[in-house]
Amino acid sequence: MPFKKPVQKFSAAINAVELGVGENKIVLGGQNVMPFYTFDNEIANPPKVGAEISDMGFEDQVQGITGFYADCASVADMAKKAAALDSVDFICLRLESADPNGKNAPVADCVHTAKAVSDAIDKPLVIIGCKNDEKDAVLFEKVAEALQGKNALYLSAKEENYKSIAAAVGLAYRQKVGAESSVDINLAKQLNVLISQIGVDGKSIVMNLGSAAAGYGFEYVVSTMDRVGAAALSQNDTMLQMPVITPVSTESWSVKESIATQEDMPHWGSQEQRGVSMEIVTAAADLASGSSAVILRHPASIETISKLIKELI
Repeated sequence: MPFKKPVQKFSAAINAVELGVGENKIVLGGQNVMPFYTFDNEIANPPKVGAEISDMGFEDQVQGITGFYADCASVADMAKKAAALDSVDFICLRLESADPNGKNAPVADCVHTAKAVSDAIDKPLVIIGCKNDEKDAVLFEKVAEALQGKNALYLSAKEENYKSIAAAVGLAYRQKVGAESSVDINLAKQLNVLISQIGVDGKSIVMNLGSAAAGYGFEYVVSTMDRVGAAALSQNDTMLQMPVITPVSTESWSVKESIATQEDMPHWGSQEQRGVSMEIVTAAADLASGSSAVILRHPASIETISKLIKELI
């Protein structure tokens, strides 16, 4: 008797969320199978790869990153160069200069930078703030106003500031809201409910469930993503059907394996290769766990993960 492989697909599906406009717009989510289960059903929208740039530049990074942007005179030039890579689906601009505990750049300066970056590229834009909840609430509102019609994604609205961010980004300026929680399915669902209750459509929300570098408590990330995906598909939980985006770069380039120099740890080998390996492994694990998009920093990591996705899809 011939073997007939059972097909596992679900009546529910992950929301399809559009980012950007024009020919280069992308769609996150939309699948109704487990990650990379193309043998169960077609995955129309493969996971996407974003290139992270910072308005503070990358002067203190490894050579592969600083060298890639060495000829760029501005943040907009950095964005344009990254966007020219075929393996890049979107650009992620980190406005870390706004941090009140750091440079504390005025909101107006950050808005000017975001507008310049948006005008320099034709690929979708993701905006990350400075991780100060109060400053980000003001920053995102002003940036969203300046980028009306660009359909950008803003990471992230948290429990502490979701009301002002979601109202400005998702309602007033009709762009996409990132809902950030701390690696917990209940917190993720609660935040999605709260944002939906103020009127933001679920198809305008993307989840940032949180992450960690591989080997640094990553099992919590995997278990959370698995539970979210299972609830979304098998239980048809509409408050967990938002696609997931994972900022991999900040986690993977901040651990000791990536920041310890070869002089300090000669037996560990090349610092740059360690960092690239950490970024690739972490991104691959996030994608296998259900992330619809990952944000990376090193050009070699971006190329490798993009190739991996194409091979699996």
